[in-house]
Amino acid sequence: MQKGLVLRSTGLWYDVVSEDNKRYKARLRGKIRLQNLKVTNPIAVGDWVFFEEETATDTSQIPIASIFDIEKRQNYIIRRAPKKNVHGHIIAANLDQAALVITLAMPRTSSGFIDRFLVSCETFRIPALLIFNKTDLLSPEEVQIQDKIREKYEQIGYPTLAVSATEDPSLQALEAAIQGKTTLFSGHSGVGKSTLLNRLAPHLNLRTQEISDFSEKGMHTTTFAEMFEFQPHTYLIDTPGIKELGLIEIGEDELSHYFPEMRELIGACKFHNCRHLHEPKCAVRQAVEEGKIAKSRYNSYLSMVENDDNRR
Repeated sequence: MQKGLVLRSTGLWYDVVSEDNKRYKARLRGKIRLQNLKVTNPIAVGDWVFFEEETATDTSQIPIASIFDIEKRQNYIIRRAPKKNVHGHIIAANLDQAALVITLAMPRTSSGFIDRFLVSCETFRIPALLIFNKTDLLSPEEVQIQDKIREKYEQIGYPTLAVSATEDPSLQALEAAIQGKTTLFSGHSGVGKSTLLNRLAPHLNLRTQEISDFSEKGMHTTTFAEMFEFQPHTYLIDTPGIKELGLIEIGEDELSHYFPEMRELIGACKFHNCRHLHEPKCAVRQAVEEGKIAKSRYNSYLSMVENDDNRR
């Protein structure tokens, strides 16, 4: 029995690299128990699995292996499966941090989408990094808008970077932020994830595609999540573009705990089970009225309580 890291999942087959750096095409044998999780993918990129090599039939091809078990995950990022409301889809597992690539336009990343991503990270205490890309396309007025958005998130503890994947002569700040870590890169299609990763590691040669001038939306160029070793002990995970990020496994009574600025006010409301909706003497709503909590963040909270994935 060997132990290996899952670098890519294509549904029924997995690309696995063993501890001695040998590559395998692996498939799952039997069922794996995942703490009663209802998920569409039992194994995800970033998982450590236990496998055995099958009898080789052609030495010129990548050897085939059978996966029998999975090591307990440290954490994972999960979203509601698009076609199965009661099931989740694990985007990646065992992360040191998750980076969301954001654009103000072409395409636009809404504050609601950003906040859902951050809540998903907070659920498993995964540090989050917000990367504002395509700064070269912004007007001076748009730069000011972006700076205000960055300031809003930095004030509640989330680091941000502003970059241009096509024009920045150096991405040193981003390189420093990912050094020695396993980092998930996520975002809408067209925000420039693959272009950014190609700049960081040109040898990856990831596919990119132009944005449609008509729809101002990107096309999916990444079909499956895939992990790459950028440098020794530094891994990057490229993911398919996400249109919506449906939350799963989060109860309404605990949702506010995943908003750092609301978490600071735990115990300050009149009622210990306050949902911060219409209850009297609610410290969270008072903080919103006083401008101590951004109204956009509170609106995102309301949309999550209402389970409205489309609300902006």
